[in-house]
Formats: sequence, structure tokens, C-alpha cells
Amino acid sequence: MTRLLPHPLVSLGLFLFWMLAQNSVAPGPALLGAALALLGGWALALLRPGRVTPRRPLLALRLLGTVTRDVIRSNIDVARIILLRQPARRAGFLRIRLGLRKPEALAVLACILTATPGTAWVEFDEEEGWLLLHVLDLVDEEHWVRIVKERYEAPLKEIFP
Repeated sequence: MTRLLPHPLVSLGLFLFWMLAQNSVAPGPALLGAALALLGGWALALLRPGRVTPRRPLLALRLLGTVTRDVIRSNIDVARIILLRQPARRAGFLRIRLGLRKPEALAVLACILTATPGTAWVEFDEEEGWLLLHVLDLVDEEHWVRIVKERYEAPLKEIFP
């Protein structure tokens, strides 16, 4: 069974999404959806994702709250810059040395930084651990380094040991 459906929940989700997108339960779309669901599960199996065992669920919730607050603040700041035609003080790139090496933790950090308006994860050098981050309103580089290292990286190190 695991060879045919290595990731049954992923395949089921893909199938249901396909059927909802087609807005039909006719045999043709169902057959095509089943084929796509099987292919999607097999493709994910080829990637060989590792088992993720996050720790410290309360810390993860606290990190989620921090990220939510930061996203709301950043939305307001970026809207102020755009709608009120306030010029950004200085947009620029910033290099930050990270201690994170777990791919799952790095993926979460990339999502956090890219989802926050005004920042974008540009590049990560795996060998050296350097993150290249673009910031729309780069006033104080040390401030941004502290935000990434203390607010995001430190909790992620504990959540993904």
C-alpha cells in the first residue's frame, strides 16, 4: 500500500482539491484527478522529506504570535510608505550569519521573513551560513540582525533541535 500511496493524505488532498476546482464529479475529471493525486504523492516520495519532530509547542505558539504582530506592524508601515507617499528611508540588502542548519527550521524562517511585508529572503549560503535579506526600510542594520536572530532564529533553534 505504501508503494502505491506513499503519502495518502497528500494524494487525498490533491484529489479533493482537483475535484473542487473542476466543480464536477463526472468520471473524466475524477479519473484525471486520481492520476494527478497518485503522481503528486509519488513526486513527494521522490523528494524523501524527513520526519519533522518539532519540540516546544508553547514556544511555537508564542513565535506564531510574534510573527503575527510583526506582519501586522509591517503591513501598516509598508502601507504608510506606499499610500502616504512617504519615502522609504533606505532600502537595501543585509547579510546575517545564521546558526540554523536544519532545513525545516530554515524553511520556516524563509516563510516568516518573506511573508513579512517589506522583507524578502533573497539567498542563503549553506556552507557559510549567510542569509541575504532585502529590507524595504533599512534604517539600522543591527536592529534587523537582532530581530532575525532573537525573535525568529532563537525560538526556531529550540523548536527544531
